[in-house]
Amino acid sequence: MSTLYRLFLRSQLVRGRIIGLGSLGLLAVCLGFAVGASDGAGPRDGAELVSEYGLALFVPVSVLLFASAVLGDPNEDGTLVYLWLRPVARWKIVAAAVAAALSLCLPLVVLPMALAGALAGGGGLVVGAIASCTLATVSYVGIFTWLGLRVKRALVWGLAYILIWEGFVARAGSTPATLSVRASTRSVLGRISDAPRDFVEVGSIAAVLVPLLAAAVALWLTVRRLASQDVA
Repeated sequence: MSTLYRLFLRSQLVRGRIIGLGSLGLLAVCLGFAVGASDGAGPRDGAELVSEYGLALFVPVSVLLFASAVLGDPNEDGTLVYLWLRPVARWKIVAAAVAAALSLCLPLVVLPMALAGALAGGGGLVVGAIASCTLATVSYVGIFTWLGLRVKRALVWGLAYILIWEGFVARAGSTPATLSVRASTRSVLGRISDAPRDFVEVGSIAAVLVPLLAAAVALWLTVRRLASQDVA
């Protein structure tokens, strides 16, 4: 698995992708500084920054770029067959791919949002940003790794999922919100930080279990897909 992990990690170290996402992280820090320096800024302002920029845009889009490509790119260019033909358990291939995606996504998204939270409000907002963004990253890595292996043009499908389901459908009521990664992680942010109560849309247990369960199911589907599909 260590060899597979290094292989997947190297394949994701694309300079343009790292620079682009690093710029988005820098923007998060600048926004956090602007919010913290504003007169009359309160707990809601910092929490809205983490929620609307971090959980709604920065985290899912960044994870989509890496996780959808970790197995999706070799699947589309035909090089996945060389791994598929090796006597390696399929779950080990998926585990190595997920570990590589997490190794890049977690520092690229969680650290800038934690710093943005520190500049915008500090205290509980920092802990809330770390907890909610980490949970969202883990969940989205599972979902988008499966999506990248399952469909072509995974970026288009992933953006549609982020914008349509997470952005609109999940806000239509309590039931869709319960099945939304964004609503769950926003609720975690609201409970840990000093955000107003309207941030909490999902119960405390469901807010943690739903994103983790979504990641687990997606990874199980990824292993099944890798074991059954024809990659030649």
